[in-house]
Amino acid sequence: MKAIAKILAGALLLTGVVLLLFSVSPVYRFAAPKPFEGPDIYNPYADLDTTLGWTRANFHTHTRVDGPLNECPEYPAVVYDDYAKLGYGILAFSNHNALTRHPYDSTLEIRVYEHGYSLFKFHKLVFAPSRVLWFDHLLPLFPSQKQWQYDLLGGDADFLVMNHPDRTLHTTARSMALLTGYRFMEADSGISTELRHWDEALSAGHYSGILTNDDCHDSRNHKRIARRCNYLNTPSARYEDVRKTLLSGCHYAMRVPDFGEGDWKVKRAENGQLPFIRAIGMEDGSLFVHFSKKAACIKVTGQAGATLLSISDTCSLRYAFRTEDRYARVTASFPDGVVIYTNPFARYDAACADSPYTVSPHPVDLAGTVLFNLALLILLAACGFAGMALFSHKGKRRR
Repeated sequence: MKAIAKILAGALLLTGVVLLLFSVSPVYRFAAPKPFEGPDIYNPYADLDTTLGWTRANFHTHTRVDGPLNECPEYPAVVYDDYAKLGYGILAFSNHNALTRHPYDSTLEIRVYEHGYSLFKFHKLVFAPSRVLWFDHLLPLFPSQKQWQYDLLGGDADFLVMNHPDRTLHTTARSMALLTGYRFMEADSGISTELRHWDEALSAGHYSGILTNDDCHDSRNHKRIARRCNYLNTPSARYEDVRKTLLSGCHYAMRVPDFGEGDWKVKRAENGQLPFIRAIGMEDGSLFVHFSKKAACIKVTGQAGATLLSISDTCSLRYAFRTEDRYARVTASFPDGVVIYTNPFARYDAACADSPYTVSPHPVDLAGTVLFNLALLILLAACGFAGMALFSHKGKRRR
């Protein structure tokens, strides 16, 4: 029993050393949260071209990869075909810390990977990087650690996506109010349609577009595929067009039920006749949206997640922006369980910026950085001394 206890103690010490080594981080002085303001209303759908229609997309999909460690049974070609049968025109393979080639057409390849193997599932989608970044914090407890990840990754990417905050452990209102540098948020990952964490960030003046993705690990599992998706008003599925469309904001997101519950014929048929947005934009200071089908409820959400307007049994909505409104986003819930989310309309100054998106200042706190990392060093030394004492005690017993 004593030998087992020593082995366990040694394993715990080793674990502590690894966690401490992967906790190194600068400490930032975050700017105070500041709600959106300005004389103008940002319209993410200003460039909507109704002649293009909408292309269905999923940007968070896993596949089988070459190697011993696999989360998924199917290779990219199988996954691509499974999604194509359900009406998807754009599919990105976002394997963990690995860049995956398109199985058929390199011109349709979206170079992206999911970064992170932290115990808290603090993951990010990294679009168009030159390489994979392997460093990660195993226990990202502090906002500064998370912010450093965005800073490191953002320097080598077109843009970043904050993945599934409602499934990430230790996602706090404070961290959502401070973090910056991601362009999109995977706001609905199957937990709730209220999108609380997105509203916490938007209310702090951190603009991000919405993406909802399957995060599918098995495309042959009817419960996992075609459950969350995005619709882009894009002229093609090539990355340059996809990138431009996403960054302009001309897309919306959708939650989809598991139609058929295992009957693939029903699932494919129902996925072929989903409701869509016919028109959306700003007119005379009012937000308007028109859907292809009648919704059970259309809701406008604003600052602090407050409901600004809610109407039932209609396919259209118009909402006049008030002076006190900071932002407004639309959620439409349909009788069959489909939910559509729009990108947020927000206040900004069009004379100073193209959109409300900014990276808030977060200079390094030199004193805080030294103290934080010195504390890590002291704890590492303590672990080392504890290990030496354990080893020395074992040696004395042998003599």
